[in-house]
Amino acid sequence: MELYPAIDIRAGRVVRVRRGDPGSEIVYHTDPLVVAERYARDGARWIHVVDLDRVFGAGDQTALIEELVRRVPLRWQAGGGAATAEEADALFACGISRVIVRASGGAAGLQDLAESCGGARLAVALDVAGQPAGASARSPHALDHAGAVALARAASSAGIATVVYTDLGLEGRLGGADVGGAVALAAAAGVEVIVSGGISALAEISSIRDAGVAGAVVGRALYEGKFTLREALACSSR
Repeated sequence: MELYPAIDIRAGRVVRVRRGDPGSEIVYHTDPLVVAERYARDGARWIHVVDLDRVFGAGDQTALIEELVRRVPLRWQAGGGAATAEEADALFACGISRVIVRASGGAAGLQDLAESCGGARLAVALDVAGQPAGASARSPHALDHAGAVALARAASSAGIATVVYTDLGLEGRLGGADVGGAVALAAAAGVEVIVSGGISALAEISSIRDAGVAGAVVGRALYEGKFTLREALACSSR
């Protein structure tokens, strides 16, 4: 199992927002480089970075991301919903190893992205509308579980073997990730699933590992000291 400590960037700062709501922002650090360097010292193999300015249509943090990748030479995975080959290529040009894309063009769009960028360098974002009701209100990309399975199968057919699965009802709540949903998705679609959103305890990381899920993104729990990255990495590799 691979662990992906997260750095969400907005206006140059490390923040978290709940369920895509820009008004819910909590600032955790003013310097993303300090956070990235700490992750590297603690043994991270990957870092998951999200440009929230791009997500919210308020510019972008491409130059900062390029600097982070250059100064902290780990493998970097970029979220934020790139939807075109041009957007993905701009991130690859920064040194990003894997770009998480939105399947805005459906199966045909995924095929085009895979052919343009290389399926092995991509993952597909699967945001599932969860509970409580209305959790997906701010996400036009929210899927039901059947839609997530269909899109994951389309990704696999296009040569994209990895998906990032988020239950929007659990994201940012520190209430636990949807491990069962991730396992079911992997079994139904034959893809590697990275589960994101809600992880709050080391026991949950152990459960994700034991369930055979390929990876997990952890953000707020690290920022709020629920556990250390060293502890989380130890759990993920046992």
